[in-house]
Amino acid sequence: MKYAITFLFICLTTLINAQDISGTGIEVVEFNASFSQSKCEFLEDLEDCETLRIDILSNAAAQKEYKIVVVPTVIIFSDGEEIQRFQANIMMALEATQDEIQDAINEAIMTGF
Repeated sequence: MKYAITFLFICLTTLINAQDISGTGIEVVEFNASFSQSKCEFLEDLEDCETLRIDILSNAAAQKEYKIVVVPTVIIFSDGEEIQRFQANIMMALEATQDEIQDAINEAIMTGF
């Protein structure tokens, strides 16, 4: 019984933390942590893409899978494949602008044609 409860807890924790990159279309994902004072303020303003925020403290598997070494990190995916990465500087501030990230999204869309 103890093992069944432990197994159930692990499964529920995995489901709760499962924030997945769908693998279809253009997706922009911000990897961050709750302790970080910096974030991508314009993430929701990006056009022609899906957006997602992943907290690496609650989803350590994502941190490992996508090799996140600094937060915030913004990654653009096309059909689940990473096409561009923008990382924070040593002061944990994202230097990439909305225009730079939007240009990368637009380029990815045009490459698909």
